[in-house]
Amino acid sequence: MTGPDLRADPRDELATHIPALRAFAISLTRNVTEADDLVQETILKAWGNFDKFLPGSDLRAWLFTILRNTFYSARRKTRREVADPDGLHAGTLVTHPAHDGRLAMADFTRAFDQLSAEHREVLILVGANGYSYEEAAAMMGVATGTAKSRANRARARLCELLGLAEGETVLIPSSSAGAAAPGMGPGMGPQAA
Repeated sequence: MTGPDLRADPRDELATHIPALRAFAISLTRNVTEADDLVQETILKAWGNFDKFLPGSDLRAWLFTILRNTFYSARRKTRREVADPDGLHAGTLVTHPAHDGRLAMADFTRAFDQLSAEHREVLILVGANGYSYEEAAAMMGVATGTAKSRANRARARLCELLGLAEGETVLIPSSSAGAAAPGMGPGMGPQAA
C-alpha cells in the first residue's frame, strides 16, 4: 500500500470534496443559499492559498477548517443583524411530512436547529462525517477533551429537545430510510463520549 502522491496537485482533488463541504456548510448556516456562498468562498480561499497546503496532509480537513473559520468570521461581522425576525420567510419554507420518517426527521431538524453552532458543528464532524475526536478538535481549533465535552453536551441537549429518555437513540425505522439521524447513531446517546 502506498502513501499519498506528494507530487499530485491537490487542486485536482478539490471537486471531490464539494458535497461534504456543502453538507457541513448547510449544517452551520441552516440556509442552502448561504451555505452555497460559504462553500464558494471556501474554495476561492483554498485556491488562493494552496501554497500553504502541506502535501500529504488531509485536504478535506484543511478545507473544513477554512470553511469553519470563514463561517465564524462572517458570523462575528453580522452578529447584530436579524435576517427574519417575524419568521415570515421561514414559514414559507414549511413542507408537510408525508409519512412517519419525515415526521421524525422534521422533529430532529427542529431540535438540531435549536443547538448552538458549536454543538451542531461537533455533531456533524464526529457523528455525520465520522471524524475522530482528535481530528474534529484539530479542525475546530480546540483540545480533544473540549471536542468530547461539546459532543456529549450536544447529544444530551438534542435528547432533551427531542424528549428522549436516557439511553434511547434516535433512529429512523428501517422501513423508512434505514439510517440513523446525524450524530445520534447506536451508542451515541447523551452518556457516550
